[in-house]
Amino acid sequence: MFSAEEIKALIQGGEGYNVEFKVRVPNKPKEITAEICAFANAAGGTLLLGVDDENTIVGVEIDNVKRSAIQNSLNEINPHIPCLFYSVLVDGKQIWVIEVSSGEQKPYTLSGAIYVRQGPNSQKITSVEQMRDFFQQSSRIYFDEAPCSDFTLNDINELFFEEFRIVSGLSPAVSREQIIRNLKLELPSGEMKNGAVLFFGQTPEEFIDKAVIRCVAFEGKDKVSIIDDKIYGGPLFYQFKQAMQWLKGKLNVRYKIEGQGPREEIWEIPEVAFKEAIINALSHRDYYDKGARTTIELFSDRVEITNPGGLVSAISMTDFGFKSHSRNPLVFGLFERMDMVEQIGSGIIRIQELLSRHNLKQATFRTEGMFTIIFNRPIIEENAEKTREKTREKTREKTREKIIRLISENKNVTINLLAEKTNVSLKTIEFHLSNLKKEGKIERLGADNGGYWVVKKSSKNK
Repeated sequence: MFSAEEIKALIQGGEGYNVEFKVRVPNKPKEITAEICAFANAAGGTLLLGVDDENTIVGVEIDNVKRSAIQNSLNEINPHIPCLFYSVLVDGKQIWVIEVSSGEQKPYTLSGAIYVRQGPNSQKITSVEQMRDFFQQSSRIYFDEAPCSDFTLNDINELFFEEFRIVSGLSPAVSREQIIRNLKLELPSGEMKNGAVLFFGQTPEEFIDKAVIRCVAFEGKDKVSIIDDKIYGGPLFYQFKQAMQWLKGKLNVRYKIEGQGPREEIWEIPEVAFKEAIINALSHRDYYDKGARTTIELFSDRVEITNPGGLVSAISMTDFGFKSHSRNPLVFGLFERMDMVEQIGSGIIRIQELLSRHNLKQATFRTEGMFTIIFNRPIIEENAEKTREKTREKTREKTREKIIRLISENKNVTINLLAEKTNVSLKTIEFHLSNLKKEGKIERLGADNGGYWVVKKSSKNK
């Protein structure tokens, strides 16, 4: 049971994945029971009666008749789920509390319907097919609700935890342990949940395989030649920020300056569209899939953002873009607390509207096995030529680096072997060797037939 101070900390944190406020008792107690049913099907949660949507304590009186009606309604959840229902005096006002733990006999139903938690809202699921996708197997729960026995409080990224506290508006007076309890980041056993590892872990990839985001840039429109390849780990929010920074460095970005204000960055594809897509990929990916990472692939004509796990069966193609279901509702709820996600189920619509507003082609999607959103890059000839030249220069630099490495490994290496190892023509090798000699990076000693190559020390150190 919560103390008055703990309830004030809950209220100060606001509504979210594990917390719901109601200013008064609804006319139909079933509205309360549906919320409790949703909590039981998720990570558990707390419903406070007597608190309004502005996080203000107003208090509420509940007589025996109303209390009995609420209790009878709670008993209609099937199978039965034990709940704590009690009152606490907070700042001289009566607050009624209903607590429920994550149920061990999921799914729980109310009047034949399943209710689940999606971010700060409860959602009704009615079909057996949708239910199967929510729980996937009778013995399997949401990945982010499962325990990570090796993870401890010492593995939390304290810097980001404090950043989360500030962004989420949580009081510095509330202890880290209390926030962890309030957000339901640990199980009754004391083990931390996978969701806590992903969101707050210093290096979640050490505990959860492939819990990283890979950013790859290709030359041209196919995957033949890689220009850049980066893997970002750490808390999911850090992965998001690093991926956005990587994209900014690769895409065409111009700046608009008006008056004395800060300059405005204008991306070739709206920055917000990428924000939506990357947050969705990190929140909704199937972390049970150990064979793939979340990836961002950059081509000359498009950007593809992919996460393991296709479109869940809870969402039909008819509902796609209008409804949402997260494979990791705990993670999704934490992003929501940071105002990183907007209205649930509307992300796809917002992305398409943004693209239309900027006269860009609509994004396309692949939803089988892996979920991929494809952004079509605008064709800007001047910038495209600069990009191509930059790509060619990077390719030339990589070829030169390979030549220097091969010569370092074998001073008698032949031009034919250099061409074979670097996969370029003899003429290209001769061009690079000539330039490297002019730049003083290599030297040829002795006759052409009996001589050998020498790599200058300055080149070895690079």
